[in-house]
Amino acid sequence: MDLPAITAAVPAVGWAVHSGLLARRLSTARRDPLTGLHTRAGFTARTERIIQRCPNALVVLVDLDDFKAVNDTHGHAAGDAVIASTASRLATWAGRHGIAARLGGDEFAAIVTDPAHTPVPAALVSALHRPVLHGGSLLPIAASAGFCHLADLPQPSLTDALTAADTAMYAAKGHGRRNNTHH
Repeated sequence: MDLPAITAAVPAVGWAVHSGLLARRLSTARRDPLTGLHTRAGFTARTERIIQRCPNALVVLVDLDDFKAVNDTHGHAAGDAVIASTASRLATWAGRHGIAARLGGDEFAAIVTDPAHTPVPAALVSALHRPVLHGGSLLPIAASAGFCHLADLPQPSLTDALTAADTAMYAAKGHGRRNNTHH
């Protein structure tokens, strides 16, 4: 290859590499590095499309109760183990018919396209309350969950579904740590 051809090819190769790296960074930005779940941005983008296609979908918000105490008492590695376990339990519950996300901190969300193909909400709440094994110790954890069926909304939208699930979640928090199955 001659020098002018090489000189012309270098910027094209540089742009191709740069574009590939940028695309990879964008795709990884849609996944939480600790849990592998979708981030808020990834969840929002996918959920908006699901809402249009699946009028019977169920939206769930989950918030760990007293999570700061886990970090303060057992350390950040234990907190990470609790976050990762919560993510795994939510993703397992949502299964093939749903998408789970870590919205940030100790807050999670999921949408299931057809609740008839997913375990009942109480099964999720029960799974979220199982202790987490970390460093040879069982860490007690608790979570509050709020559920919103899109069919219950006058005009299904992600914003309205998350607002309704958030309201249900805080109502559940008000009824005690172990009574969190409000719909």
